[in-house]
Amino acid sequence: MIKDMTTGSPTKTLCFFSIPMLLSVMFQQIYNIADSMIAGQYIGEDALAAVGASYPITMIFMAVAIGCNIGSSVVISQLFGAGRLKEMKTAIFTTFIVSLVISFILTVLGLLLSKGMMQLIQTPSNIFEDAKLYLQIYIGGMTFLFLYNICTGVFTALGDSRTPLYFLIGSSIGNILLDLIFVIVFKWGVAGVAWATFVAQGISCILSLVTLVRRIQNIHIDGKAVYFSWNTLFRISQIAIPSILQQSFISVGNLLIQGLINSYGSTVIAGYASAVKLNTFAITSFTTLGNGVSSFTAQNIGAGKKERVRLGFKSGYLMAIMIVIPFFIAYFFLSDTMLGLFMKEESEEALNVGKTFLKITSPFYIIISAKLIADGVLRGAGAMRQFMIATFSDLILRVMLSFILAYFWGTIGIWVSWPIGWIIGMLLSCLFYKTGTWEKVQMDSVKIQSK
Repeated sequence: MIKDMTTGSPTKTLCFFSIPMLLSVMFQQIYNIADSMIAGQYIGEDALAAVGASYPITMIFMAVAIGCNIGSSVVISQLFGAGRLKEMKTAIFTTFIVSLVISFILTVLGLLLSKGMMQLIQTPSNIFEDAKLYLQIYIGGMTFLFLYNICTGVFTALGDSRTPLYFLIGSSIGNILLDLIFVIVFKWGVAGVAWATFVAQGISCILSLVTLVRRIQNIHIDGKAVYFSWNTLFRISQIAIPSILQQSFISVGNLLIQGLINSYGSTVIAGYASAVKLNTFAITSFTTLGNGVSSFTAQNIGAGKKERVRLGFKSGYLMAIMIVIPFFIAYFFLSDTMLGLFMKEESEEALNVGKTFLKITSPFYIIISAKLIADGVLRGAGAMRQFMIATFSDLILRVMLSFILAYFWGTIGIWVSWPIGWIIGMLLSCLFYKTGTWEKVQMDSVKIQSK
């Protein structure tokens, strides 16, 4: 269902649009967490560590896919809000063509460099082969990953957050069932966990593509849309490239931190792998709300209704606070139970590592959620310079402090660097939002409409 977010109550509009997105991210994270849970419970601590060790590298590839998603989604939202449907279709076609090319290149490079990347982050020898195998199978499904993310971006740009939810529910259930079959019945070990994700993601991608093609065919326009446009690609790139750089920079930063963590051995890796998956669940939920605010902002700027954007920010942050509370309670007070989903009781040292991480970071979710909602406005308005300054400041500080504080406090120093980076990033993002710098940014689509 295509949804126009330029009319009606901003609070209700954003709420009804964001709730399916939040449910989607819940199932998406269950999808991601299932690999680590089943590896830890049915294969062992080393298998959990192997999946966790390759995680930061997989996130680099995910970063490019998400960046393409964001770039296309913002431009498509603005064109949709402005009622320029022929150009919107061209933007969709152009995005898919470019994404196919990028995914092919990354697949080839990833397979060739997988061993070197695992060596670069000092993966311990006892988990090296399993970690490399998991990574290679994951990279083999790169095209599925890209196309599915683009489909999701287009659906949300058109105000449809329900369709991606339905596919994620089916994909998550399928992934878990395949995990259990491949690991418990077929005894494929870490490879079984990877293949389950590959198959489930592939099926979800194909179904999403079929549905989206039918949806686009039902959008009637005068004449025929161009299948590829360099001008459209340039406009998408203005948002996508900074977003890819931002996402990739974060992933590279996490890769550096993972290399530091790997130097402490597989037990610490296993504890961190479990805790960071839980932490990612929370952060991704806040990011998803930010993406909802971004689509809301883009559509309303495309329609020339900037006054609705500030109302959208307030509604988005109120929703974020409501999500922060259960995550904080679960991770701070019930960390044993949450980490127990991944590890057996005998993994006491790894459990303590994960508990410490969660207790240090979870009280600051209220801070990082404010940053991500403000980022949504900046990105939706096309204020990418301000967006990147805030994000890079957070990450650079976090990476630098991880190495400095680890020298004095060990792993606790690494964990402490996270909230410090979040606080700095939040102050910058909210400052850019409050001062209204995003209102001065005029995207091409808005300029053309006003002429």
